[in-house]
Amino acid sequence: MNEVVKIGVAGLGTVGAGTVKLLSEHRDMVTDRCGRQIVVTAVSARDRTRDRGFATDGLTWYEDARDISRDDNVDVVVELIGGSNGIAWDVCKIALENGKHVVTANKALMATRGAELARIAEANNVTIAYEAAVAGGIPAIKALREGLAGNAVSRVTGILNGTCNYILTTMREQGRDFADVLAEAQKLGYAEADPTFDVDGIDAAHKLAILASLAFGIEVDFDAVAVEGIRKVSALDIEYAEELGYRIKLLGIAKQTAEGIEQRVSPVMVDKSTAISKVEGVFNAVAIEGDYIGSLVLEGRGAGERPTASAVVADIIDIAAGRIAPVFGVPAKRLRKNVRASLEKHSGPYYLRLMVWDRPGVMAGVTAALAKHGVSVASMLQHGRAETDGGVVPVVFVTHETGEGAMTAALAEISAFESNSQPPVLIRIESFTA
Repeated sequence: MNEVVKIGVAGLGTVGAGTVKLLSEHRDMVTDRCGRQIVVTAVSARDRTRDRGFATDGLTWYEDARDISRDDNVDVVVELIGGSNGIAWDVCKIALENGKHVVTANKALMATRGAELARIAEANNVTIAYEAAVAGGIPAIKALREGLAGNAVSRVTGILNGTCNYILTTMREQGRDFADVLAEAQKLGYAEADPTFDVDGIDAAHKLAILASLAFGIEVDFDAVAVEGIRKVSALDIEYAEELGYRIKLLGIAKQTAEGIEQRVSPVMVDKSTAISKVEGVFNAVAIEGDYIGSLVLEGRGAGERPTASAVVADIIDIAAGRIAPVFGVPAKRLRKNVRASLEKHSGPYYLRLMVWDRPGVMAGVTAALAKHGVSVASMLQHGRAETDGGVVPVVFVTHETGEGAMTAALAEISAFESNSQPPVLIRIESFTA
């Protein structure tokens, strides 16, 4: 075994630069922890003149990142370019086929083509490690794949997007609407100029698909994730949630059901007494439920230069020390095809908010529609009457446990009522033991 592990970094953005700096600053500690010296020998980025906070003298610089994957002076390729196809895919595939280990923070790539990459890695006796792809500095991958390997996992839940968690937290604390807080988050650098991947739940869905594969031994199945973002969550819903004893979080949930694996990302109401409800701001959390461990909640910074670089370097250290586990916890050939559970079969309580014209008979029509579809009401909130005769008032219903199919049918009927001044809002309520 060589005493030096040579690293090639493809992509010198925030995380790439942070990785190089961490390896330099903690050089001796890293050597002690893996028993070998780790040295960056090659890099690739678009702008060669940009100051990234470290010297590039003595490093081989490649204009085409694919060339790092072919460099005989590189043992481990760190892919930090991003994207599920194109150059990121090429860099990883070529490196693995050339017998080089790969470390990546690329959740889109691992969520959509991870099983394929795992097969290529195993065929070439190398690995692809991706701790940084999910929840930044939180060791969620290692927890599921290694620390909880003796457990049958029943559910994995995550606050997996710091941008959405920051927006929802600020909306609650300051009573502001979504659009206003999103604009502020963009100015502060917490949200991208195009926030679609974050606020529409796609980023969280990529991460959930990866966690589901690890938890349940299935091939990554991003297309199985039902995705709903936070654009429709209003300050009014957050206010009612507080009154009812809940907080609204964008959660990714993957759980074992009798039908198969249910995977969904959506705004969810959770009891204010639970640990996951208390995760605020840009922080992430992953909650795991196993038959022997019970409930475990991991919380920390889910993004940013230092937390993500920490996860990247942890993977590099594992590889250098020879601590290599199967990519998704079991050999690729033993990953099962995912059996998708229909979301229509989901069952649980719901929050339903209507904005209706304050007229006689409106409530009778709503409750009749709910009863018609077998939806039982646990409680109802209506604070007084409209300020003007026949004006608009908010009305909130909380249901007992109800099947998603029944709730969807009832909602379709209620949505057609002329008494609505705007479309109804429906939010699932989720229970946790911790």
